[in-house]
Amino acid sequence: MRKRSFLIALFLIGFAIQNIVGQTVKGSHYELTIATEQKAVLILFPCFPCNIEHTKSEALFLKNLDKKGITTILLDYNQKLFLTETEKKKYAAALQKIFTKNKILKENIYIGGFSSGGNVAFLMTAFLVKNHHSIQPKGLLVVDSPIDLEKLYHDAQKDIIKNADPDAVEEGKFLTALFEKEIGKPDADYEKYTIFSPYLMSAGLKEGSIQYLKNIKTRWYCEPDLKWQLENRNRTYEELNAYMLEKANESLLKLGNKNTELIRTENRGIRADGTKNPHSWNIVEPNELVKWMLN
Repeated sequence: MRKRSFLIALFLIGFAIQNIVGQTVKGSHYELTIATEQKAVLILFPCFPCNIEHTKSEALFLKNLDKKGITTILLDYNQKLFLTETEKKKYAAALQKIFTKNKILKENIYIGGFSSGGNVAFLMTAFLVKNHHSIQPKGLLVVDSPIDLEKLYHDAQKDIIKNADPDAVEEGKFLTALFEKEIGKPDADYEKYTIFSPYLMSAGLKEGSIQYLKNIKTRWYCEPDLKWQLENRNRTYEELNAYMLEKANESLLKLGNKNTELIRTENRGIRADGTKNPHSWNIVEPNELVKWMLN
């Protein structure tokens, strides 16, 4: 009788696991889709004002990733362009809990993010590598992110002065106020920018988080549509996120990383509502992403 009860219990446990795999699990601050045959894990951070639903609707490359062997973890940690050490530890602990609770294999892990979410992905990847955390990312993908906070501050001020687009002016005022309150001005508080910024063009190669990416695969996605930028924002190439990403890629090459790529796309910047905008999740091409993760 005991043997029969034990076999029934095993069957029920197996049935429960089977029901979890390949389906979506929602938890505190995350949504998890577990691949039936896990070959890789993709962790994604959203843009500044965004949430999980926004990522699902805009990042069309997520469709059927689980059927290709990729487990996805979509996070809703937003409204961050930089992280304190306390926040890094908090996010690392949250990821650890997600992996443990859902029995996700800690193999072939990739971390990514769009816009400010790319900044967070960058910082968390460096933190996990630096601290030899049990979650070790194999790769990082940054999608059109403003990773140099010093330059972002100065470019925000330029947008205000140019007054070419109401949204750009509003964003410029917001960023200037945010940085001056939380970090200070770059000229007066440069040391803080070296601590908080994912990457600084003005700093040496051994400064900041960039040094911890030299042994992992990295992809920097951007769509430098100069015609669109000039007409809609009156911005030059040097004022785009693409320029920052190009410089980060060059820094990694100098550090000896042979697996870093700058991905410049054309005509992929289309948002879910059909609006053309090069600042978009959809500059990430799904088939190439899967190949990159599974190679």
